[in-house]
Amino acid sequence: MMRVMMAGVLGLSLFAAPAFSEPALGLWLTEADRKGQVAHVSIQKCASALCGKIVKVFSPAGQEISHKNVGRMIFWGVTPTGGGAYQGRALVPAYNTEYDAEMKLSGNQLTVGGCKGPICQSQTWKRVK
Repeated sequence: MMRVMMAGVLGLSLFAAPAFSEPALGLWLTEADRKGQVAHVSIQKCASALCGKIVKVFSPAGQEISHKNVGRMIFWGVTPTGGGAYQGRALVPAYNTEYDAEMKLSGNQLTVGGCKGPICQSQTWKRVK
């Protein structure tokens, strides 16, 4: 009986391992916006994809501030496409606009960008943890 249980636990851990080893998971620091504010975005597993939510916003002086976008989901449905690249949907809160997003992970930097029509934007975020 004990062998059967151990085999089951081992089998489950092999299937669960990829979900926990996703390299983009974690806390990321955005670039400053037009007001000089930056945010911490938490990237986590949401169903079979990744999503990102603003969890903190900081003033240009580095002080945490109250902000209407804290708790707001800014990307979702993000899936890996290979070689550290990802695709999904994103929201630009300043314009309240959704767009197709692309991400590229390189070490502790994540370049996040996308286009809506002819207008394209991107930022490079740094891993906090």
